[in-house]
Amino acid sequence: MKKKTKTIYCCQTCGYQAPKWMGKCPDCGTWDSFVEERMTASTRPGKAGLLSAASTAPVPIDSIELDTEYRLHTSIQEFDRVLGGGLVPGTLVLIGGDPGIGNSTLMLQALYGLARQGHKVLYVSGEESIRQLRLRSKRLQTVAADLLVVSEVEIESILAVIETSKPEVLVIDSIQTMFNAELTSAPGSVSQVRESTVRLMLMAKKTGIPTFLVGHVTKDGAIAGPKLLEHMVDTVLYFEGDRNHIFRILRAVKNRFGSTNEIGVFEMKARGLEEVANPSAVFLSERPAGAAGSVVTASMEGTRPILIELQALASATNFGTPRRTILGLDANRVALLAAVMEKKLGMHLMGSDIFMNVAGGVKVVEPAVDLAIVAAVASSFLDKPISEGTMVLGEVGLTGEVRAIGQVDTRISESRKMGFTRCLAPVSNLKRLPDIKGIEIMGVKTVSEAVENLF
Repeated sequence: MKKKTKTIYCCQTCGYQAPKWMGKCPDCGTWDSFVEERMTASTRPGKAGLLSAASTAPVPIDSIELDTEYRLHTSIQEFDRVLGGGLVPGTLVLIGGDPGIGNSTLMLQALYGLARQGHKVLYVSGEESIRQLRLRSKRLQTVAADLLVVSEVEIESILAVIETSKPEVLVIDSIQTMFNAELTSAPGSVSQVRESTVRLMLMAKKTGIPTFLVGHVTKDGAIAGPKLLEHMVDTVLYFEGDRNHIFRILRAVKNRFGSTNEIGVFEMKARGLEEVANPSAVFLSERPAGAAGSVVTASMEGTRPILIELQALASATNFGTPRRTILGLDANRVALLAAVMEKKLGMHLMGSDIFMNVAGGVKVVEPAVDLAIVAAVASSFLDKPISEGTMVLGEVGLTGEVRAIGQVDTRISESRKMGFTRCLAPVSNLKRLPDIKGIEIMGVKTVSEAVENLF
């Protein structure tokens, strides 16, 4: 009997479906994003085998035994930290990053670490042949007998391989190359990505196999495919960094089994990624001595404080509109703080170009670094360096007040370990701050008071 077909139009940005073509998506507002797709009536996320739709009887939640939480460790401590302490059985992890940033390298090294512990792992590639995988694995020195590889893109064939080989950990590289033969749309379309993810999610939950999905990233920095994809998985990781720099930042933006905004720092070398155990020391290792416009602050990345160097350059503009070139910080936040400095400190920044950079390629978004931004810009504008042993913390309001921030004791303790002897912090934080020996803590109420103490 001939299968019934249905024609729909699907937005390739958000996945919105419509019975007819539309110029603008009513859900996400994207223009010219609808593509015609034909789906069979029999298409559904569930078949026999691994994805059997057999119902399971519910059980009382208090009857579920919780022994010691079992996690698989990849032998890459920075990676395990970002995952929340290791891989939870049945978890679905989505990892994305720019092309060439090192996603595939990290996955291959993680599987190698598991294979060395005696775990059978499977690497499914839709972009490379098995010979290409062998060459890359040889270069990275990740060859192991328990590391299985296969080159396949058809989701049914992949599920059959999983059912036959029964791996303990699975990697799909990449999810945009997978497709279901019953769907007429091309691989990488919203329908194909969504259907493939659903099938793999059901497989992971039923078998308990931790699964990694490598996703491509759009030019806007988001993982290609519908936003729905990030809601379906348990963990979302982003691999950040510039291909022209050696450092890579692995950031967790969603994690059901650990802290969000946790980061892992890696260094890209000829033989793959090498974890950085002490990021603070690495980021401050090349800080120039006695340079105006350089200041050190502490950013909380998940549960770990990291000392970073902010660099600022304020120079007289030659244009009618001054330039604001910002790397690693929120450009709108820097513009706001420049206006506060203009008003409260009397610095004529509206006639100056401002260039700012976070050394090491780190991205910082928390308001706790506001006072450090003000200090760096003021240091460059006045051409007066900040003393080497000084660290600056605090949020700045529109009236020039310095507001309290969280986890000050953790930040200051990290700076003391790195040899800093003086810290500027919000005066409101000092009331609840425990005694930390070996470092002088100065409380400030306003940006004017902070600048007076710094210069």
